[in-house]
Amino acid sequence: MKLGKAQSLEDVAGLVGACAVTILAVIIIAALYVGREVFVPVALAILLSFVLARPVNLLQAIRVPRAVAAIVSVLLAFVVIFALGSLIATQLSRLAGDLPQYQSTIQDKITSLRGVTGGSSTLERAEGMLQDLSKELNKPKATPSLSNSSPTTTSGRPVAPVPVEVLQPDPGTLANLRSLIAPLISPLAMTGIIVIFVIFILLQKEDLRNRLIRLAGTHDLQRTTAALDDAAGRLSRLFLNQLLLNSAFGVLIGTGLWIIGVPSPALWGILAAVLRFVPYIGSIIAAAFPLTLAVAVDPGWSMLIWTAALFFIIEPAIAHVVEPLMYGRTTGLSPVAVVVSATFWTALWGPIGLVLATPLTVCLVVLGRHVERLAFLDVMFGDRPALSPPEIFYQRMLAGDPTEAAEKAEQFLKERSLSSYYDDVAMKGLQLAQSDLERGALDAVRLERIKDTVLEFTEDLTDEVEQEADGEDTTDDAEAAAAVDETPPAHAHDGLPTLKPAELAPNWQGTAPVLCIGGRSELDEAAALMLAHLSRVHGLGARAEPASALATKHIFALDTSDVALVCLTYLEIPNSTHIRYAVRRLRRKAPQAKIMVALLSATGATAPDGQGSVQADTIVASLRDAVAYCLDEATPAPPPQTAEQPLSSVAV
Repeated sequence: MKLGKAQSLEDVAGLVGACAVTILAVIIIAALYVGREVFVPVALAILLSFVLARPVNLLQAIRVPRAVAAIVSVLLAFVVIFALGSLIATQLSRLAGDLPQYQSTIQDKITSLRGVTGGSSTLERAEGMLQDLSKELNKPKATPSLSNSSPTTTSGRPVAPVPVEVLQPDPGTLANLRSLIAPLISPLAMTGIIVIFVIFILLQKEDLRNRLIRLAGTHDLQRTTAALDDAAGRLSRLFLNQLLLNSAFGVLIGTGLWIIGVPSPALWGILAAVLRFVPYIGSIIAAAFPLTLAVAVDPGWSMLIWTAALFFIIEPAIAHVVEPLMYGRTTGLSPVAVVVSATFWTALWGPIGLVLATPLTVCLVVLGRHVERLAFLDVMFGDRPALSPPEIFYQRMLAGDPTEAAEKAEQFLKERSLSSYYDDVAMKGLQLAQSDLERGALDAVRLERIKDTVLEFTEDLTDEVEQEADGEDTTDDAEAAAAVDETPPAHAHDGLPTLKPAELAPNWQGTAPVLCIGGRSELDEAAALMLAHLSRVHGLGARAEPASALATKHIFALDTSDVALVCLTYLEIPNSTHIRYAVRRLRRKAPQAKIMVALLSATGATAPDGQGSVQADTIVASLRDAVAYCLDEATPAPPPQTAEQPLSSVAV
């Protein structure tokens, strides 16, 4: 009864905590929306401070005072920004003046397209219908009058309406000046706020860091300080590299458009550099404007084709070649997080929120990785898998989905060996299943499903799988990359040879000289299936049998005619008596074969004291060691070397 009340209290406390977090999140989001006039400049200032932190550090390295370095860096940055703004305004003005010249070109292309379609296309008929509707809607509304006749003169002619013109008084010089300055007040105010905040952040960097440490917790100052310094350095490098890369993208696009002959190439280059901060769709939006202009300028279609080719070549090259070299595998965000953050920040702050979405989310993810209280941000938006590689393998086996598990394994095998995957990922996943079995969380149906899924998984990973990773290809899958990072680089090559049939000893040239038997449960049989597959990959014939094959009524039917080695696999280390009796039965059934016991437990249980206590030929602790032992036994011993006889003793 007391336990039930305690559980109820815990549930109520959890519900209250969840409600409090939800209310707090709603309040924060509402504050961000209502105070966007203040938060947008602050966000821009924080991002600019990350970009300008490196130049400030470089100036300080040459003995420039911090205040001077910060002010100079900020002023130079805004000079560049204002110069780009002036260039954009000039280009837009010139383009607006040239647009009427392109009207005839557009009309000629529309006429040519109509000629190709025969002049009676569905689109043309729809256009005519819309024009008729427009004329009908634009007819003047009849005004009611006291008489049905229009006013006329004495001669019978209608009276012409008298035009009325409303004249506004001269507003004066002061009003004209106010109307000129009013549109500039908001941008100038935002610029001033950004400049002040950037300088303040650069000057008070240490003080802000200390305050953030106090908010995060002072119980571990060393760790928190190191984490924040590392986060600031990573963000600074990331944003600076992103700025340089997008600027290079804009320069290449602008130069290419200038060579092609598209008007205002500088404008489209700057627009491409800015819009590339928008994930996924930024480059597409940037390409739409010059493509449309190419259609209007060129009487033919060559300019359009060259412009499209320019974007389709440069963008994939930078996204798939240059960015991975600069950023590594990824910027640290999952694709879903990028889309969700772009939607969220755009809804809050409009178009500028779309540009700031990725940098702001990167900041949150980095903080989540280094600040324990904010770890949920990394789980929600980071690209690191929420489950460990062994947990993912176990979950796929539980779900009966060998295909996805095989895809992850193939990605893993680009950088690591198959034996490394089995020992470091698959075996640990089966050990999780063994833990669930010991506490009664797995029933017979799920055990059978896991065993069947492992069988399909090993069949999907065919014997033609790469023996050793070449170290050149890298996986682009986040979950497989996490598994690679958790295994040592030494496991890229397991050092195990692949034997050809002619290289095998005579008693190892049968169909299945290696017999793998699960020790007690279906999980042990799953481990036996993996060992048999790994043996086949390295050139040894192998098959797996269930644990029931060791039973007295089944062992007589066990085919051991061409077996050279029998391996018993155990995920949980049993007592030595169980192993000893199993080995005795196998000795009587296959006296010609060697017996190997594979104890694959990682629970810290104590293994039997050597081969003598269980009467086995060898005991191994991993699948790699098991295959290595089999390969040693399968390799024939070299012939004994005879001493060379002296030349004088050789018979003629």
